[in-house]
Amino acid sequence: MSVSQVIQSRRFPEPAAALRLIKPITWFPPMWAYLCGVVSSGVSPSGQWGLVFLGVLLAGPVVCGMSQAANDWCDRHVDAINEPDRPIPSGRIPGRWGLWIALAMSVLSLFVGWQLGPWGFGATVLGVLAAWAYSAEPVRLKRSGWWGPGLVGLSYETLPWFTGAAVLSAGAPALPVVVVALLYGIGAHGIMTLNDFKALEGDRQTGVNSLPVTLGPDRAARVACAVMAAPQLVVVALLFAWGRPLYAIGVALVLLVQFWAMTVMFRDPKGKAPWYNGTGVLLYIIGMMITAVAIRGLT
Repeated sequence: MSVSQVIQSRRFPEPAAALRLIKPITWFPPMWAYLCGVVSSGVSPSGQWGLVFLGVLLAGPVVCGMSQAANDWCDRHVDAINEPDRPIPSGRIPGRWGLWIALAMSVLSLFVGWQLGPWGFGATVLGVLAAWAYSAEPVRLKRSGWWGPGLVGLSYETLPWFTGAAVLSAGAPALPVVVVALLYGIGAHGIMTLNDFKALEGDRQTGVNSLPVTLGPDRAARVACAVMAAPQLVVVALLFAWGRPLYAIGVALVLLVQFWAMTVMFRDPKGKAPWYNGTGVLLYIIGMMITAVAIRGLT
C-alpha cells in the first residue's frame, strides 16, 4: 500500500499532525502578553503562581491552540492551494476531526477560563468568540485585510495582557495598563498583515482580501510597518509623560532597531516578510515587557 493510500484510509488523526494543527510556535505571543499583564499589574505573584501558570496555559496552548485548529479547519480549501502538506488537506487529520478538535478545545478553554474567576472567564469567552468570528462563516472576518488582522492583534496581545492584570488584581486593571495593552494590540495588526504574505496566492484565488492582496506586497508592507510603529511611538510619549524616561528611551531604542529591520524588508517585501516576523517581532515584544515593567504601580 502506498503512502497516499495509507493517508486516505486513515480513520484517526496522526499524533504529530494533531500537534502541528494547534501550532505551538504561535502560542508564545499571547503567553508573553499574559505575563506582561501580570508584571504591569504591580501585584506580587507570590502565593498566586497557580493563577499565573494557569493563565499562561490558557492563553497559549488552550485558547491560541484552539484558534489555530479552528482556522485550519475553516481554511482547509485555501490550505489545499497554499500549503497542501498541512495536517487537514494532507489527510493526516482525516474527515471532520479538525472540526471536532477545535470544538473540544473551545469547551476546554471555557472550563479552564472558569478557574480564573469572572475576569478570566469573561476574557476567555471573548477569546473563543473572536477565534470563531475570525475564521468561520458567515462572519469570517479573515476576509477583510483590516478587520481580520485587527481582531487577531487585539486577541493575541490586548486581551491576554488585560486578563493577566485583571486576574492578579482581582479587578479591573489601572488605566495605564489598559491603554498600553490596547496600543500594543493595535500595533499587532501590522504583524498579522505581514503574516498574510505567505498565503498571498491562495487568498487571491479564494476571495480573502488581505492587505497583501488588495494593496500589493510593497504597499501592504509599508502600511503594516506604519501600523506597528505608530502605537510604539505613542507608548514612548506616554512613558515620558508618566515620569518613566529611562523606560521610554528603552522602548525607543528597540523601535529604532525595528526601523532598520523594516528598511531591509522593504527591499523585497514578499521574500523578507517571514524574516521580519522573526526579527522585528522579537524587538516588538521586548518593548512590551519594558513597558510592562515601567507602568507597575501607575494608577
